[in-house]
Amino acid sequence: MGGAKNCPETPRQKMIGMMYLVLTAMLALNVSTDILNGFTMVDDSLHNSVDAANSRNSKMYRDFEEATQQNPEKMQDWYNRAVELGQRADSLYNYIQEFKTQIVVLADGQKAVDERIAAGIDPTREIQGKDNRDVAGQYAIVEGNGAILRDVIAMYRDYIVELAENKPELANEFRNVFACDKMWNEHMKDSVEWEVGMFDGMPVCACVTVLTKMQSDIRTTESEMILYLLDQTDAGDLRVNKLNAYVIPKSDYVIQGAKYSAQIILAAIDSTQTPEYYINGQRINDQGIYEVVASGLGVKKYNGQIAFPDPATGEMQYLPFESEYVVSEPSVTISNTDLNIMYRGYDNPFSISVPGVSNDKLKVEVSGGASVTQRNGLWIIKPNDQAKTITVKVKAEMEGTMHNMGERAYRVKALPKPGAYFKSGETEYQEGNISRSALLNKNATIIASYGPDGLLDLPFTIKSFKLNINGMYLEAKGNKFSKDQMDRLGKLKKGAIVVITDIRAQGPDGKETRLSPIPLTMN
Repeated sequence: MGGAKNCPETPRQKMIGMMYLVLTAMLALNVSTDILNGFTMVDDSLHNSVDAANSRNSKMYRDFEEATQQNPEKMQDWYNRAVELGQRADSLYNYIQEFKTQIVVLADGQKAVDERIAAGIDPTREIQGKDNRDVAGQYAIVEGNGAILRDVIAMYRDYIVELAENKPELANEFRNVFACDKMWNEHMKDSVEWEVGMFDGMPVCACVTVLTKMQSDIRTTESEMILYLLDQTDAGDLRVNKLNAYVIPKSDYVIQGAKYSAQIILAAIDSTQTPEYYINGQRINDQGIYEVVASGLGVKKYNGQIAFPDPATGEMQYLPFESEYVVSEPSVTISNTDLNIMYRGYDNPFSISVPGVSNDKLKVEVSGGASVTQRNGLWIIKPNDQAKTITVKVKAEMEGTMHNMGERAYRVKALPKPGAYFKSGETEYQEGNISRSALLNKNATIIASYGPDGLLDLPFTIKSFKLNINGMYLEAKGNKFSKDQMDRLGKLKKGAIVVITDIRAQGPDGKETRLSPIPLTMN
């Protein structure tokens, strides 16, 4: 008797097949009943194994229940599965026990069985008709109870295999232990139904021993499954063997009067497992240290994941995170308090920043003027027309609260008068000699500026000027020579003196001013 055709035999099927062959050979040789008593010895040994398994399982169930009472949130679901496992195992075990009892009833009679039960004896342990080869087949095959047993075993097998789905090697073991497919029959030289292979022509003692072996398998696999379910309660937990303390501040930069806030945590790690760290989709070093050269100003946000193997399945799990930091320009405050000046009627540019605070969290208040926010930490501050002093106050928002960062007072003055220049090509003349070609350059202009060394670079508009040639005055509008002026200049000889005078310029404050004359000598 072996496995189904074209299928490898399981160890259990091989064992049963060998027992069947040995038994058949013994019967054919009319072997002494002392040999049959050997099955009784095996049956007794199996019962001892069952008793030990029952004791072991009871203790594990008690331990499981106590652990569940202490931590129901973590354990309850798995304990419920263990309870169901026990109920199903008991149901199949008891069904097989009744199956054995009914076979013995046919072999020894109901009265003998009842007497043993009344005496507290397992009726399947003291069998008189142990060599009877007819009753097992009658009960299992003729009356159809073997097919029912096969189906009951198959249902239990499918249940326990599904319960152990996260451990394939255990599930495969259960498929073999509770295999009940067709079996090979040496006499018929063909495969037969499981119940035929198991019970046809089997002596009662051999049949009972095989069924006790099934009961032993039930209790043994039950033990394995209880341990498996206990392991599953910790399957999703990360194993740790090292504890570290960390301080995580909300910010390393704190101003006077503001709160320093930090979270102190106890971190548990597994030094034998190295997680994988990813920032913006790119894996970084195994220490989880993120380093980047700061570029561009403002708030820089980033996100990432920590990848680690799930202890239960081995599949990679991912924990997302995100954070941000602020990039600001290197800054130093150096000021000359004697030159704290703003100009009236002018958009005075200011660069304002607070270390550790992004520009969008700053607020600038101006007393005696107004401010306008620009990009990259720049502000435009414009004093009122009548203001003689102006105060600039800076506030910063930190953790939802505005904090005063300081203030500075400035004197307000009118814009200084610029100088007047005659610009021909790239050369600017304020006085002195000039070539004929430079003077007569049709693109030459009159400009007003503070010169190349001036502290200010402001846009002035030339409204008008006059040209004094030997006491004759010719006026022009704008910043270029008029046609009459060009005609008059074209008739001059070398050494002639030309004075650009009465130059009127309008500054960014809208006021018009008269500039100094520009005396030039044609060479």
